[in-house]
Amino acid sequence: MSKRKRNFVVIGLGTFGRTIATELADFGNHVLVIDHNEDNINAVLDSVSEAVIADSRDEEALRQAGVGDYDVAVVAIGDEIEASVLCTMNVKLLGVDMIWAKALSRTHHRILTKLGADRVIHPEQDVGQHIAQMLHNPLVRDYLSLGNGYYIIDLHVPETLHGKTLDTLKLDEHPYLSCLGVIRGSKHIDFNESDLVLKQNDKLLLLGKRDELRDFSEGL
Repeated sequence: MSKRKRNFVVIGLGTFGRTIATELADFGNHVLVIDHNEDNINAVLDSVSEAVIADSRDEEALRQAGVGDYDVAVVAIGDEIEASVLCTMNVKLLGVDMIWAKALSRTHHRILTKLGADRVIHPEQDVGQHIAQMLHNPLVRDYLSLGNGYYIIDLHVPETLHGKTLDTLKLDEHPYLSCLGVIRGSKHIDFNESDLVLKQNDKLLLLGKRDELRDFSEGL
């Protein structure tokens, strides 16, 4: 049985909201977009399922747009905290099961959480931290936060490790660090192959606490 696709409403069509809406639509999801600006609506009209010009601060306008029938709402309003707060409150009142909302500050974050947002996002801050991590240590190609202080990192195997085995990394000396495997080209190689000989440009997938991952990667 194929997985049921969810339907999404994205409210606010700045760069952030527009990107989310069009990407979700590209995945084959039904996407409704709402913005008060006609030019913003016209910019994505051919890329999404439905588009409505409406004031997101108006609960009745959102009701008429059918927002309450959607599985997930993304409140992507960027620069107006009042509009973001009122929109989140309205979406919650209309009974949407899952709400993701963009925040501009910690105070804004707390308000959105109190109003019932299931996930609050700080796009600029999150991207900034992501880029800073990769700039700080060029061996870290990418990373993913799993919550509770745990991360997965995609570590570029440097020339100094070319021809060495996984055993030489002495991962067992790091209690909060484990190897999930090695990616070589398009092939995944299981980490249990301790005699695996590493090659430059392999991708080493590591799971662990942030400090442990940082200390390990900086020691390579």
